[in-house]
Amino acid sequence: MGNKTMVLKLLIDPKANRVLFAEAGKQVVDFLFGLLALPLGSIVKVLGKDQMVGSIGLIYSSLETLDLSYIRPDQDKDIFLNPQGPEQGQYQNNLLLSTPAPAKVEEYYGCETHGSPCSEYVTKSLGVQCPKCCYEMEKIMQYVHPQPSEDSGNGEGEEGLVNGVVTYIIMDDLSVTPMSTISCITLLNKFSVKNVDVLEEKNVSLGMQEALELLKTSFESQTVLTEVFLANKE
Repeated sequence: MGNKTMVLKLLIDPKANRVLFAEAGKQVVDFLFGLLALPLGSIVKVLGKDQMVGSIGLIYSSLETLDLSYIRPDQDKDIFLNPQGPEQGQYQNNLLLSTPAPAKVEEYYGCETHGSPCSEYVTKSLGVQCPKCCYEMEKIMQYVHPQPSEDSGNGEGEEGLVNGVVTYIIMDDLSVTPMSTISCITLLNKFSVKNVDVLEEKNVSLGMQEALELLKTSFESQTVLTEVFLANKE
């Protein structure tokens, strides 16, 4: 999973001991939206079935302990216990702060060496005639795409879902909106904040442990940031 961490800037009402909202960048928002791509079985597995509120953990345990004699021979219960959703690979680097996904590799075809190399020609279609030696181009050549820079400023070539040129507001209930001066003023009015000097700003790290706590708490509460970063913490 690595030691990768992300940062949120919390705006805290110390008197009420609650997080009003947080400022965050692309990586944090990609992480939150990426949770939607996690299959339910993967959520139970990563959090631990004993940590699940309600009965989902018990369903997981039932299948986990069910003897294979009750499973149809053309089925594999591991598909349900360790599912891989179609989008999971795409957001792997943001979901649970794992190591970066492998570089994208694209196949092309070149000309085999028949006395003299024709390395200046490549094609995407197998068997195209080489314009230099007239042999069919069948030699597989692999193009490795460069890894996108995490701090790319224009959003081009980035992975994930949202653009990286925007700062986002994350509410205590994890709802997300783009940040603007008007939105901040609207939120302060919503919370009846008359004097911003009484509020506190605090930068917190979002690493593996915090990511798991956010995921778990999101199933139980609508004051997620407060419970994860302020509850029982000095």
